[in-house]
Amino acid sequence: MMAQELLRCEHVSKSYWDGNHDLQVLQDVNLSLNDGELLAIVGSSGSGKSTLLHCMGGLDQPSSGTILFRGQDIAKWSPRALADWRNQQLGFIYQFHHLLPEFTALENVAMPLLIQGQSAQQARVRATELLERVGLAQRGTHRPAELSGGERQRVAIARALANKPALILADEPTGNLDDESAQQVLQLMRELNAEMQTCFVIVTHDQQLAASLPRQVVLQQGELQPQQVVS
Repeated sequence: MMAQELLRCEHVSKSYWDGNHDLQVLQDVNLSLNDGELLAIVGSSGSGKSTLLHCMGGLDQPSSGTILFRGQDIAKWSPRALADWRNQQLGFIYQFHHLLPEFTALENVAMPLLIQGQSAQQARVRATELLERVGLAQRGTHRPAELSGGERQRVAIARALANKPALILADEPTGNLDDESAQQVLQLMRELNAEMQTCFVIVTHDQQLAASLPRQVVLQQGELQPQQVVS
């Protein structure tokens, strides 16, 4: 069965006005993703990786070009439709976990489900299942400050998967971890990608990490390089 296209960037450019002139961050980026893919976007600091990820997730708008999700132009959606799409179809993972410090691991994972309108019981059951899957079944009552860096990132991964999204966008998800924890988190994402057939896009400056994934694209000074390296 042929893979279905999930998301496409068509001629996406992005610039910011810095007070004196336009700062070009992305230049004519063309990229397509299929259901269930595992992709690394690799580039040095300042190459535009995070900006591209934010455009793909509807958190920022391109200055020109189009982002299509299952063939639909997300720029044409209302703010409410865009927010619902992010809640239901996307999951986000950041270098710094962005967990809510006053809530437990279980409550953090359940939060997207409660926002979606699920009952507290339904959200608790799903969150418990996900914490078990990421190896933190015994840590659900702990708050982020009581968890290690690797554990916090695994909670963030569980939270990103709460609503069974089609696409996970991960911005330097191992950048704040020691080597052992980074390898564990990367392996977990690879396993979840295979098990759940959720598409993962991992932005990283780590070429070794990128080389371990099935597909890479390279972003240099806002331009996507034509070569794609397959491991």
